[in-house]
Amino acid sequence: MEPEYQKALQRNPHLGVYIKNFVNRTGHQPEFVAGLSKDLQDEDYVNVIFPVGDPVFIHIYGTPEMGEIGYYSIEPLLNDLEKKKYAAIMDLILERSANEPIPKDEDELKDLIIKLLGSAIDVGAGGQIDEEKVGLIEKILPKTKTIPVTQQELNHLQYHIERNIIGSGPIEPIIRDPYLEDIHSIGVVGIFIVHKIFGMMKTDLSFGDEAGLDQWLRSMSERIGRPVSDAKPIADGALPDGSRINIIYSLDVSKRGSSFTMRKFSEVPVSIIELIMWGALSSEMAAYMWMCLENGMSIFFSGETASGKTTMLNACLPFVNPTAKIFTAEDTAEVQPPHPVWQQLITREDGPPESRVDTFALLKAALRSRPNYIIVGEIRGAEGAVAFQGMQTGHPVLATFHASAVTKMIQRLTGDPINVPVTFIDNLNVAMILSAVYRKGKFLRRCLAVEEIEGYYEDAGGVVTRAVFQWDPETDTHSFRGLNNSYILENKIATQLGYEDKRDIYKDLMLRARILDEMKERGIKDYYDVLEIIVNFYKHGIDGLPFAV
Repeated sequence: MEPEYQKALQRNPHLGVYIKNFVNRTGHQPEFVAGLSKDLQDEDYVNVIFPVGDPVFIHIYGTPEMGEIGYYSIEPLLNDLEKKKYAAIMDLILERSANEPIPKDEDELKDLIIKLLGSAIDVGAGGQIDEEKVGLIEKILPKTKTIPVTQQELNHLQYHIERNIIGSGPIEPIIRDPYLEDIHSIGVVGIFIVHKIFGMMKTDLSFGDEAGLDQWLRSMSERIGRPVSDAKPIADGALPDGSRINIIYSLDVSKRGSSFTMRKFSEVPVSIIELIMWGALSSEMAAYMWMCLENGMSIFFSGETASGKTTMLNACLPFVNPTAKIFTAEDTAEVQPPHPVWQQLITREDGPPESRVDTFALLKAALRSRPNYIIVGEIRGAEGAVAFQGMQTGHPVLATFHASAVTKMIQRLTGDPINVPVTFIDNLNVAMILSAVYRKGKFLRRCLAVEEIEGYYEDAGGVVTRAVFQWDPETDTHSFRGLNNSYILENKIATQLGYEDKRDIYKDLMLRARILDEMKERGIKDYYDVLEIIVNFYKHGIDGLPFAV
């Protein structure tokens, strides 16, 4: 990485300043890396810097003596003089933007900002001002039509202007970090993240003061089309990049300061191979899901908050036949089917009551469109009954659900406000139970069980389920308890496919497990590379595979 490191230092002088100050303070030289390895979570000493897009870098640093790993952002900082120039330039940009046409999209907005910035500055003249006499700038700037700046000042100013207008303001560095899952902020300085490798971490970022935080929250709420105020302090929605944000505004409601939670959106979903590599599930379990989704079974991905339900759902979607017609119904766009025939439906919660569209209405519309699969982002209320009606009429349904065990899932489904008749529960074929667990001091996501729903039996006193996979917390492995004993594989799928010997269905499952294992062994883990292999298997069988199994 030495050449890349040197190029990064040349392009970003502030990086060199940060490293020099850090080494002088700690005596430790950071390692410059292109990206992070999952193996770092096992290290006692971590000291790495990686790029997240010029001019921003992230520094992860922790030693056994510190007791925790720190998360530090590296970005150009404005000195006192540059802050005054920034304010003056922003005034000129806002004044002159009134004469410009309204941008249609983010690219046009960025072009307009660059144009207005160019008209507001005089590059090269900035050096004429003695930066030690910052007070002079207050006398100079209001009288000028352009602001004198040096090239280095321009680099710093342009980053902050684009960061604050187009980007995410003070949290831009962590928004760029591909290893983040969630951002939690309470008050001005309490900005925490959930990291894919290191778990919960506190950052060094701050909104400066209460006014800065409130302004940022109002800006974000306007971006999602649900402005917050003291009268309406709570908002929830999706940002333009797909990230989901929940805002709690006003000290009257949030006593420790206005707060927000943001769930990062990943443009490329996590692949099923990555989840197998991370131990979230076994290859046999993934092959079982492949068999179920290939053959139109209805499945709920159930678990507590942040247990990885949507991640697992997205990872499993390539198993659905690539020619299938998919309908999704969600509050915020999180499900990402890779299928060309995909109708994406989103609720509309604002506006007059007659113009609102909830998940219930979306599901009813989807049922009339004869999809091969209906996917519900999350079932919470009356839409659950509609989903089960869809299953009864032959529409397989996939959904996420909040319940930590199959018994609790059934209790919620059959109680208020969902109210699915208990005799209808067997329309759901499979429940995958997921959880975020702490094992040996590490934060992990695991599939705890895969349960088959056999049905309601009056003499048994309720719904009979069968655990086909179970996670063992002692060994951190998954056991296939349903081998040669699976109700869904034998009584549903094998019968549907016309097998003379139902036990032959396990040969199909093990073939798919070998395909997944081969991808794992060969390091084929990119979502689209995995998808391509699965699609080719659908089209050509084992002859379509790039390897022998």
